[in-house]
Amino acid sequence: MTTVVLNGVATLSHLGVIRAEGPDAASFLHGQLTQDFSLLGATEARLAALCTAKGRVIASFIGLRPQPELILLVCSRDILAATLKRLSMYVLRAKVKLTDATEQFALHGLAGTALTANGLDAATPPGKRTAIGDDISVVSLYPADGVPRALWIAPAGHAAPAGPKLDPELWQWSEVRSGIVTVTTPIIEAFVPQMINYESVGGVNFKKGCYPGQEIVARSQFRGTLKRRTYLMQADAAVAVGQEVFAAGDGGQPVGTVAQAAQVPGGGWSALVSMQISALEAGGLHAGSAGGPALSVEPLPYPLLEDI
Repeated sequence: MTTVVLNGVATLSHLGVIRAEGPDAASFLHGQLTQDFSLLGATEARLAALCTAKGRVIASFIGLRPQPELILLVCSRDILAATLKRLSMYVLRAKVKLTDATEQFALHGLAGTALTANGLDAATPPGKRTAIGDDISVVSLYPADGVPRALWIAPAGHAAPAGPKLDPELWQWSEVRSGIVTVTTPIIEAFVPQMINYESVGGVNFKKGCYPGQEIVARSQFRGTLKRRTYLMQADAAVAVGQEVFAAGDGGQPVGTVAQAAQVPGGGWSALVSMQISALEAGGLHAGSAGGPALSVEPLPYPLLEDI
């Protein structure tokens, strides 16, 4: 694979922010998402998913709690409006106000020495929130090929974090290399959380109470029925989110779906592919068709939890 220098600060205009504010903000989200928000502390951030009643993921978030009655949900901007509308349907008498707060914040991605340049500890594990002053939150993310990364959330109009500019496309590539799927429009309702490894990266809490789809998600985990996982792959030609993946010997039936993809600087493509475990073991994988771009598998940057 081409050697890429991942270092600097990227503007993340593809992300948006949902603001949940009020005395019931945490309890409301706790009952809707796959993660525990009731116990979300000020120094934590959590990956979470919103599912249908059938356990299919329709949105993913990075959630943080900068104030006791305020939770911010960072998600892909292309799904934000529909997600906000769906969550709002279930507010009922809960004392929480949900709004699209995207224009109120400036989001940046920090990689490499940009973390230390802004006074951050590059060794902070994923899922931690660091407060800078009263209004900036920095969330540590999964690294990409060992390079530390973080999400910087500041009020709109605030000065950008220190560091050289990083091409947003390079940041998108780092997202793929981190192994963490961000749900976008082409893959809405395509997977249960385990199919995109969310139970292995802290995106599902199996000890919390009910949420839409909880029974199916739990059944998938505890009855040994996990037949699909997400894997990191490389291709020499373009691949696209939502594209089906086929095995060379069986072009009639897809064995997987591209969940996230980005062009590699210097050539080639990286992708996160959710697919049948048995097909991965057989090999001979191609994107789009049995004769499409060949896919080669690379190690994930984290271990997969065994199903129980």
